[in-house]
Amino acid sequence: MLDVASQSVVPLRGKPQTGHAERNPGMPLDLSWIDGLRVNQSAVGRRVSTLGTRRAVKKDAQAAWLLKAITCIDLTTLNGDDTAARVERLCAKARRPVRDDLLEALGMPPGITTGAVCVYHRFVATAVAALHGSGIPVAAVSTGFPAGLIPHPLKLKEIEASVADGAAEIDIVVTREHVLTGNWQALYEEMRDFRAACGPAHIKAILATGDIRTLSNIAKASMVCMMAGADFIKTSTGKEGVNATLDVSLVMVRMIREYLERTGVMIGFKPAGGVSTAKSVLEYQILMKEELGREWLEPELFRIGASSLLADIERQLEHHVTGRYSAFHRHPVA
Repeated sequence: MLDVASQSVVPLRGKPQTGHAERNPGMPLDLSWIDGLRVNQSAVGRRVSTLGTRRAVKKDAQAAWLLKAITCIDLTTLNGDDTAARVERLCAKARRPVRDDLLEALGMPPGITTGAVCVYHRFVATAVAALHGSGIPVAAVSTGFPAGLIPHPLKLKEIEASVADGAAEIDIVVTREHVLTGNWQALYEEMRDFRAACGPAHIKAILATGDIRTLSNIAKASMVCMMAGADFIKTSTGKEGVNATLDVSLVMVRMIREYLERTGVMIGFKPAGGVSTAKSVLEYQILMKEELGREWLEPELFRIGASSLLADIERQLEHHVTGRYSAFHRHPVA
């Protein structure tokens, strides 16, 4: 088994750990807390600039971190031309994300899976059936994804329909207007409704950080969503002009840390959109460990919304085993 000595990042063995962290019960909206949030943009830039330059994860350590990253991927297809067959192929890849010969060469037993499969509501039942017995949860994007501009009652019905079809996780989109106009009460009430409609399913709040523009908005929206009961906060839909970045991720994970210090509740984090290379995912893993701790390297508290990332990780693992880079098409996602 590969190990990362000082970091203790040990790849998953045996049955995948697809359990969830305890639910976030939320708390009353505290506007004094929100108004007091400040972000030093230049300090954020200085901090994230060190993530890929001052730390090096190489050889066996890098392979171990990448195997761990696979277990945190929400393997995603959110395209207009999705079909049931494509979703079924994606689910097959989620069950066996790395070739058996590579796992054997790395000294790893079979059984590694991705953290979840993420699809539109239309394909929730298809994915649930394809993943039956695997322990891999299905995540459904909801509430009029990606713009979130359908009527509020329809958003709640879409959530309820996805849960009824078997989705264990719901990725909702917030109304950007509430954030852009500083209407935190409206954002809070919207999130509370979404949380209630999810029932037993965990809820991930997508902030669409590329649309709400400022780091201050991102910090405040993160905190309001957590106060309202979000189990995860997520950067992006993947459809904005700018999606996940290290800058916005640092702000969001520091809000998670502050919420933990004030409430004792652990909130998950999901960067999505643009995390497409093994090199970039290592930077996010380093960010999570240094800012939040070892617990946030597990799928219960860390997910990566991605599709092409898995193929690049598998290429890097093959290079680690053979010393040669293979073509991208040799590692299909679906």
